[in-house]
Amino acid sequence: MNKKLIGFSVVALLGTKMIAQSLEISKENVKSDSMNIQQLDEVVVSDSRFVIKRENSGKTVIQISAQELERYQGRTIAELINTKSGIEVNGARSYAGQNISVFARGGNNRQVLVVIDGIQVSDPSNVNAEYDLRMLNISQIESIEILKGAASTLYGNSAATAVINITTKKAKENGTALEVRSSLGTNQSQNKQDYNISDFSNSLQLMFKRDKLSVLANGGHQHTDGLSAAIGTEPDVFSRIDANVTLGYQFTDRFNIEMATYYHKMNTEFDNGYPIADADFLFNNETSRFSLSSTYNYKKGSLALRSAFNQIDRSFKSSFPSTYNSESLVFDIFNKYTINDKVHTIIGVNLIDHVTGFIDDENVMSVDPYINAVFIGNKGLNVNAGARLNNHSTYGNHLIYNINPSFRLRMQQGYIKLMGSYATSFIAPNLSQLYGPFGANPDLNPETNTTIEGGMEFRLSDNLRLSGVYFNRVEEDRITYMTIDQETFESQYRNLAEKVVLHGVEFELQLKPFENLTIATNYTYTDAQDGLALRIPKSKVNGSVGYTFSRNTYFSLAVQFVSERSDADFKTFSTIDLEPFTVLDFYAKHDFNNKFRLFASINNLFNEDYVELVDYTTLGRNVRIGFTLKL
Repeated sequence: MNKKLIGFSVVALLGTKMIAQSLEISKENVKSDSMNIQQLDEVVVSDSRFVIKRENSGKTVIQISAQELERYQGRTIAELINTKSGIEVNGARSYAGQNISVFARGGNNRQVLVVIDGIQVSDPSNVNAEYDLRMLNISQIESIEILKGAASTLYGNSAATAVINITTKKAKENGTALEVRSSLGTNQSQNKQDYNISDFSNSLQLMFKRDKLSVLANGGHQHTDGLSAAIGTEPDVFSRIDANVTLGYQFTDRFNIEMATYYHKMNTEFDNGYPIADADFLFNNETSRFSLSSTYNYKKGSLALRSAFNQIDRSFKSSFPSTYNSESLVFDIFNKYTINDKVHTIIGVNLIDHVTGFIDDENVMSVDPYINAVFIGNKGLNVNAGARLNNHSTYGNHLIYNINPSFRLRMQQGYIKLMGSYATSFIAPNLSQLYGPFGANPDLNPETNTTIEGGMEFRLSDNLRLSGVYFNRVEEDRITYMTIDQETFESQYRNLAEKVVLHGVEFELQLKPFENLTIATNYTYTDAQDGLALRIPKSKVNGSVGYTFSRNTYFSLAVQFVSERSDADFKTFSTIDLEPFTVLDFYAKHDFNNKFRLFASINNLFNEDYVELVDYTTLGRNVRIGFTLKL
C-alpha cells in the first residue's frame, strides 16, 4: 500500500480520536443539525455550509434532487448539469469519451470546483486541474447542489465561478436493500441513424443498516461503441467501471465516523487532433480515493473532520505517448458554533497537498484558515460573510473575503427576497501549467477574481418560484495558452496583461399551475468586454414540462436552445462562428409497483443537425430504455 495512504489513514484516525476526546460529552439531547434549525422541504447548504431555509440564503442555489437524478438514469452528470442556468458543459453532446469542459458564467473549467461529500476533488496532473466528471456514475449520487459565483472563502482555490457540491448515497434505513439498474440504447450521429444498440449501462447497489452500523456497496459499468470521436468512419469505444464501499458507525448520539473507498477506471479511444483524422489512440484513467469523515455534536455546535487521499494514473497511447501520476491529500477541520438563534459561525483549517510526476516529482501545498458567519434576522435581514487566508507554498499569503447580504419580505404563502454579493477569489497556477510537458511557465502569477452579484427571488408557496440575478466578474492575470513564436508556433502559458471583464444575467422559473403539471425554465445571457472565449454561447435557454398522468406514470419534454458561439478551425487556423441550435428530449417512466420501474427516453427528438466542436461528431437522435429493480 502506498506510504502516503498509510500516513493519511493514521493521521485521520488520530484526528478523529482527538476530536472525540477534546470535548466533554454532555447528556443533553442534541438535534442532528447543530444549528437547531427545523429541517424544511426547501433548504440549501452549499452557500454557507449550514442547513438553512432557502428564503434566508443570499444565493439562488440550484438543487438537483434524487428524483431528478432518477430521470437521467443511463445518462451522465455532465448532461444533467448542462441543463442548468449559467453553465455550459462543452463535450456533453458529443461521443461518450469526449473531454468535458465546464464553463460557468463565461469562465473556464479551472474556475469550477467539484466537491464530493464535503471534500474538494481535483486532478493536479490535468492541464486545468479539474476533476473529470466522466468518472462519476449518476446512480451513486443522492443529490447535487450548484453554487454559482465566487465561493473561495468556504471552498478555497478554484471556486471562482461555481461549486458543484455532490452528495453520494448512504444507507439510511434499518435492514438490507438491493437495487439493480440497467439500460441500453443507441449511440449514433445525426447522419447515421441505424438504431443499433451500442450503449450499455448497469449498476448494482447493496445497502445494509443495523443499529449503529451502516454499509453501502455500489458497482457500475458503462460500455459505448458505434460512434467516431472525430467525424469519420472508425468507431471509438468508451468503457468505464466504478465501485465504492461506504462504512458508517454512530458511536453515540453525538459522535460518528464514516469511511469510504472509491475506484474508477475509464478507457476511451480517441482520434488524431491535428490533422483531424481517424486513429487508434487510447486514453486510460484509473482513480482511487479513500475518505474518512467524522462529526462530534455538542450543545451549541459541532466539530468535524473531512479528509481524503486521492491517486490518479493517466496514460495516452498516441503519436505522442505520455503518462501522468498524481496524488492529493485533503484535510478540512472545522467547528460550527451557534451563538444564538440568529448567529451561526464556522471556523476551520483546510490543508491540500498535491504531487504530480513530470520529469521530476513536483509538489504544491496550501494551508488555509477560514472563518464564516451567518446572521438570520427576525425582520428579514440576513448576512453571510467570511474570509480565508490562502497560505500557498509557492505564492505566499493572499486574503480573500465575501459579504452576501439579503433581505426577505414574507408574504402569506411565500416571500420576496433581494440579494447582493461581493466576493474575491484566488486561483494559483496548477502543477501542469508550472512544470508540465507542454508550455510550462514557472514564472506565472496567480489569477485573482472579483465578483459582484445582485438579484431577486419571488416564491409563492410550492406553486411558483421566480428568480433573476445580475453578475459582473473582473479577472486579473488570467492564465492562457498562447503562441509566443509565429514562425515555429511555440506556445506557452502566460498571464494576460489586460483585465477580463464578464457580465450577464440569469433567470429561473419553476411553476406548478396544477397538481400534476410542472414547468421549469431558465435563461442565461453572458457577455465579455473583449468577447467571450471559444465555445461559450451568449444566450442559452432550457425548459421542461412534466406531467404525471397517474400516481405511477410520468412524461416530460425538455428543450434547449444554444445561441451562436465561436470555435477554432485547426484546418485553417482561424476562428469560425457556429450556428445556433435547438434540441428536444423526451422521457417517460412507469412504476409497476414500489419495486420495479421501467423508463424510456429519446434525445434530440427531431435529429437536429448542429456542431458542438468543429470536426468532431455530435450526437443525433438516440433512444434508451431501462429499468430499476429494488429488493
